[in-house]
Amino acid sequence: MSDSLAATIRPDYPEPLWVQTVELITAEIERGTLRPGVRLPPERELCQQLGISRVTLRKALTHLVEAGVLSPSHGRGWYVSGPGTAAATTQRDWPNSLESFSETAARMGLEATSVVLRAEAVPATIDEAEVLQVAPGTPLFVLERVRLLGGVPIAMDRDKVPAALIPDHAALDFTTASLYEALAAQDVHPVRAESTVEAVSAGDELARHLDLEPGKPVLVLTQVVVDSAERPVLSSVIQYSGDRYRLRTSFARSTAPKRR
Repeated sequence: MSDSLAATIRPDYPEPLWVQTVELITAEIERGTLRPGVRLPPERELCQQLGISRVTLRKALTHLVEAGVLSPSHGRGWYVSGPGTAAATTQRDWPNSLESFSETAARMGLEATSVVLRAEAVPATIDEAEVLQVAPGTPLFVLERVRLLGGVPIAMDRDKVPAALIPDHAALDFTTASLYEALAAQDVHPVRAESTVEAVSAGDELARHLDLEPGKPVLVLTQVVVDSAERPVLSSVIQYSGDRYRLRTSFARSTAPKRR
């Protein structure tokens, strides 16, 4: 990295520090200072050089990974991606297939962790019971987490599962444990999700958890997940930071158009 980089990070600029960091690293790559396959300096060194926190640096690096510019290597650091980054970028999109957050992170080559905000069993309300097709008052395991990739907050996740499907939920550490794996351990296997996606503005609490400014856009993914018997096993509301999430999907016509 160029010695002049630190002088170009300006806390008084309107652009967030992580955005400035993204632009600086991108400029170094375009300039040829950082070539494909080169490993970036250690995070501690980068933070000292740029005068930024590790959270800010991780946010910038994760953004560059999602863009296909960098590639992470567990225990070794961050590398400039080589040729064929377009294919790598596609693989870092959120998919149009059903997979857990942990599975998505593994596919991206990133570490998934969580900050658990709530984990308890509560009686199902009438509305919750209708969604999950259980009787009102049935115990539901409610799990609320801030989801992180590479230490960067990506989403806030609220899941509800009939507690009988995960009888050992109180013994599980959901800072790292996967809810899908916990279900699989009980021979419960999600196969399909009915989903809706909408854009909303981040409220104060969500903005604080996701390190956003209040009012910034977030994408809300609402899902009801069923097993092979079409039994609802999980309902979730996931609020993604709008600048860190991209949904990949495809569309097809149900029948060939008629000629006129």
